[in-house]
Amino acid sequence: MNSRNLDPDLFDEIRPYRDDEVRPVLRRLVEDPEMSRVVAHFLLPGAASKLERPLAWLVRQFVRFEFRKAKNVRGVQEVVARYLEKAVNRTSCGLTISGLESLPKNRACLFVSNHRDIAMDPALAILAMFKEGHETSRIAIGDNLLSKQFATDIMKLNKCFVVKRSSGSRREKLTAATTLSNYIHYSIVNDNEHVWIAQRAGRAKDGLDRTNPALAAMFAMAKPKEQSFADFWRELHIVPLSVSYEWDPCDRDKARELYIKEHQDEYEKEAHEDLGSIGKGVVGQKGHIHAAFGAPIEKDFNDVSALAEEIDRQIIGNYVLHPTNLIAYQMIYGESPALPVGYPAKPWHPDEHMEIREQFDKRMAAIDERWRDKVIQGYANPVVSRLAFEQ
Repeated sequence: MNSRNLDPDLFDEIRPYRDDEVRPVLRRLVEDPEMSRVVAHFLLPGAASKLERPLAWLVRQFVRFEFRKAKNVRGVQEVVARYLEKAVNRTSCGLTISGLESLPKNRACLFVSNHRDIAMDPALAILAMFKEGHETSRIAIGDNLLSKQFATDIMKLNKCFVVKRSSGSRREKLTAATTLSNYIHYSIVNDNEHVWIAQRAGRAKDGLDRTNPALAAMFAMAKPKEQSFADFWRELHIVPLSVSYEWDPCDRDKARELYIKEHQDEYEKEAHEDLGSIGKGVVGQKGHIHAAFGAPIEKDFNDVSALAEEIDRQIIGNYVLHPTNLIAYQMIYGESPALPVGYPAKPWHPDEHMEIREQFDKRMAAIDERWRDKVIQGYANPVVSRLAFEQ
């Protein structure tokens, strides 16, 4: 089956909203009482329970006003980008970008990204591309994030498409993976639309960024039999993307989950827990943020493991280390490796970052001692990865 010749209607279950669907979806969002309540609680958690009805009304009026001129997806993203930039300014020391200027603006890419934050990773990629004059990308999201209709609407308005993780039987999983593979290929080759996808399912809760070779195998499900793997992957124009945060707003939650998984048979997520993590990631303080776009993969990689290793090499090599990473590494291993920090990169001198060390110690002291070590290891692991790849 060649995805170039497929009917685009085959992707209706997973695709983002089209331009002609924007206005009806926006009207549905405005009238969704649950959306208004959730946003009210998100903006004013202390007062929302007492003033729920007037705050919900204000939210509806606000959304209606802000998106009144949005007639298409681009219009929606112009509004979202404005508020996303404000959120970045409030919750970080700034977003820096590298590598994007060297990518062509007339050819679609498949951005394979490390994954630390559910919403902010792809959102920052979109913001970076928006600011640099590139077309924004379609975004792969798991269906676990679509537990609410308003969440589905918000995400699909922002060019998100669905990765079906909850498919039941083996046949259903195969069908879902094939459809996903064809849609990614169709987006890039037929529609000339960028695609963002995480390097593996779920966030890297331990701070180790590793590409699942099964992801590359999924890409190749759309490959014609007569085409080589190397030529097919070049056709996708794969670009590794590395996003790094000085502080992780969800660090203790990730470590707690890892701890529970080690000490119990299974970690049971609370209802809509992922939506709560999205909220923490958006409003939590992140320090310095960097998005590093790598070089398109053009070499001959004829098996999935080799391709995954090249993606890892670029993601880890381009990952901007922060003082928090080196501080954590020193706490665990008792030494400070000679690696640069920040962007532009500067030599690491521990005595120049005593204030951050104090902040780090205070943050760790406030974390449950049962999973405190896992938080520290999570901050140290990007250094462990860099050292391993440089050997």
